[in-house]
Amino acid sequence: MLPYKSLIQIDRESSVTLYIQVCNTFITLITNGTLKPSDILPSSRVLSELIGINRNTVKLAYEELISQGWAESIDRKGVFVLSKLPIISKVKLPENDKNQRQEGFIWENKFQKEIIISGKSIQKDQIIIDDGFPDVRLAPIDQLMREYRSLSKKFYGKNFLKYGSTMGSENLRLSICGYLSNTRGLTVSPENIIITKGSQMGIYLASQLILNPNDTIAVGISSFTTADETFKYSGANLERIPIDENGMDTDYLEEILKDKKIKAVYIIPHHHCPTGVTMSMERRLKLLNLAKEYRFAIIEDDYDFDFHYENKPYLPLASIDHNQNVIYIGSISKTFAPALRIGFMIASPMFIEAAAALRKMIDRQGDTLLEEAFAVLFENGEMERHFRKSLKIYKQRRNHFCDILQSDFKNEIEFKIPEGGLAVWANFHQNINLEKMSNDASAKGLSISNGKFYKNDFFHTNAIRMGFASLTENEMEKAFVILKKVLQ
Repeated sequence: MLPYKSLIQIDRESSVTLYIQVCNTFITLITNGTLKPSDILPSSRVLSELIGINRNTVKLAYEELISQGWAESIDRKGVFVLSKLPIISKVKLPENDKNQRQEGFIWENKFQKEIIISGKSIQKDQIIIDDGFPDVRLAPIDQLMREYRSLSKKFYGKNFLKYGSTMGSENLRLSICGYLSNTRGLTVSPENIIITKGSQMGIYLASQLILNPNDTIAVGISSFTTADETFKYSGANLERIPIDENGMDTDYLEEILKDKKIKAVYIIPHHHCPTGVTMSMERRLKLLNLAKEYRFAIIEDDYDFDFHYENKPYLPLASIDHNQNVIYIGSISKTFAPALRIGFMIASPMFIEAAAALRKMIDRQGDTLLEEAFAVLFENGEMERHFRKSLKIYKQRRNHFCDILQSDFKNEIEFKIPEGGLAVWANFHQNINLEKMSNDASAKGLSISNGKFYKNDFFHTNAIRMGFASLTENEMEKAFVILKKVLQ
């Protein structure tokens, strides 16, 4: 007889009744091959004594097994596993070997080499120098949730809980139209906009609609790694274009275009990721002219346009594009709070309709109630107040962050004070092993990048992005004390 005393564990605190617990355990033993068809089950008296429950409870469990078709009762013999069940091989315990042959259905893992963002929570006592994220403590979350609750209680607000437009809340699209017109000189209508779950969804939708297998897309030698992987997943080939202090080298791109068909160009003109450089106006205009001449799409990722600290920012390419070659992607998540997945993509109405049809296949629609709440914050000026307040605080934090780098790390780190954005591109001395630095810092309570995310086949700089926006001055100082000890 099997060791039922250890196999059947009863939880008297569970909301699941005892007889169902016993029944479910027997089903597991049958489906994992421990019990075979026609195997006899212990008598109700024996099992009740083994696991310490009432005999009638065991009888109820057996009756449930029989009613579900897992067992059968034979007069004067007992209860047996149903003889008609197929024989199931005993399940082997899984091993933690990633190279082990997979059991079950056959499939190919296309993401083995991709760096996955772990779901593991960072220890609460750790200080984090992140990649350049906003400080969620500054975001008017209370106001957003107040509007969310208010809308949900109103009669007309109940409609927002039903199926809505795949393109997103019309009110939010209208609000974004007004905001983009005031801040970027970008005049569009709601038909030009689809609300996305952050900028990454926009990149994915654009790549799937534009790129076919073996098409070529031009990207920077240094580039946003997740975007690169998205383009590769569509089957496209990446053409690497140099990036310097003025952004993507459009002269180099022009020479490539003379000999090779380019389907699209992906750029981050403001605060290029990862280096933070800004594309010059001369190159922006040349890129638009090249797009018109060679008829390729420009995917403009403008994830943090709102944060400039010195001069007035250049207008996005989408604002000065008169030939409908630019697909403009923006994010509210990157400027408000990363977990609140709200972004937008702007293009011609026909392209947006196609994007909505594609989006419908993977994500019917976004959180309409949340989108409506954001629309209210745009309309009542709360978002503008948040951006103004954040801009002032982030500039102070940038200055303090850079002052410490200049005074305490001049022998270890080279950098330029960023004109905008939320991070410093920090080049470490070649003798510093970033992976070891990251591991040692983590052991001392500081979470910091090891630089692997920014590298590709063409880009191997010993550098990382060091986000300053999400740290108070006190937190910065604590972080740098730890980093200094690690580097020494």
